[in-house]
Amino acid sequence: MAQKEENLMEKIVSLAKRRGFVYPSSEIYGGFAGFWNYGHYGAILKENIKSLWKQRFVFDREDMFVTDTSIISNPKVLEASGHVSNFGNEIFKTQVGTGEDTVTTHLRAETAQGIFVDFKNVVDTHHPKLPFGVAQIGKAFRNEISPRDFIFRQREFEQMEVEYFIKPNDWEKYFETWREAMSNFAKEIGIHAHEFEVPEDDRAHYSKRTIDFQFDYPFGRGELWGLAYRTDFDLKNHNLDYIDEEVGERMVPHVIEPSLGVDRTLLAVMASAYQEDDLGGEKRVYLKFPKIIAPIRAAVFPLLKNKPELVSKAREVYSMLKKDLPNIEFDDNGNIGKRYRRQDEIGTPYCVTIDFDTLEDNTVTVRDRDSGEQKRVKIENLKEEIV
Repeated sequence: MAQKEENLMEKIVSLAKRRGFVYPSSEIYGGFAGFWNYGHYGAILKENIKSLWKQRFVFDREDMFVTDTSIISNPKVLEASGHVSNFGNEIFKTQVGTGEDTVTTHLRAETAQGIFVDFKNVVDTHHPKLPFGVAQIGKAFRNEISPRDFIFRQREFEQMEVEYFIKPNDWEKYFETWREAMSNFAKEIGIHAHEFEVPEDDRAHYSKRTIDFQFDYPFGRGELWGLAYRTDFDLKNHNLDYIDEEVGERMVPHVIEPSLGVDRTLLAVMASAYQEDDLGGEKRVYLKFPKIIAPIRAAVFPLLKNKPELVSKAREVYSMLKKDLPNIEFDDNGNIGKRYRRQDEIGTPYCVTIDFDTLEDNTVTVRDRDSGEQKRVKIENLKEEIV
């Protein structure tokens, strides 16, 4: 690994902790390998990524349903799916119940099985026509032998998954549709993903075709997302089928699965957004997040926090913006230069400063994160300026 890449990873990890994106789990007790906590800005960034995924992969379509299934299931679920025989010690065992009623089962290693075992319920409730999909965001657990590379390889992680049910002859068409959707999502959140056709020997036991979306992390190229054609493996294993009411035919649908890891996505977003430059004769670090996922859309400052008239006006502007843009932040900590640097490292696209001219002409200074350029904007036009 190049020294430059090692330094970049160290810088991202340091910034993530310093600015409240990601903390080591149980840090006051020495941490716990494979587990991480998301701080204020990390949790918001994570939620923004998930919300955008749900908008693009679910709500922008007419053929999708949402579910939220349990982390622990009847032991027969992971036995039927092949996880117990194929993964063995890589899945966490847990016990449910007490005394003689104790049952040994496992934490789920993927969110997919919850969707599959609820297939009949979805069909009975909604009577969907093929093709249709079921989407879920949720935690999964794998007992990794050597968790590493920050939040890239963890023992507890979060997935955004779709199980898209299709007629067997249509799989190639819908595989391409979901490949394009994933590629577009990568561009929208500001990352460049490479597509890799996974050879047969390296594919999961259930897959007939898999494309890995890979990203050039600071430690090297690694898997970001996966798109798999799972055939009818899962529904057959769970003895589930589907009646095509139009032709009266009973069949087992095949499945296309776009699976996106939330944590790896967030790391890729941060690595892509990390920038260093010289601004005003000083070196600075900033996160060039796309506005649509930035944790804070804009920060509002009073020029001086010891001037009540400026603070009052800044609070007024802040409250006005927050009605329509919830992720607006009020910041009066330190001098104006320190506030700019802090907001740059958080990735805030705009800083809005209320100064003495504001009291006279009802304009504010809006500073652009990427260029550092400033301009005067009327308060009445401010929302349109930062959206």
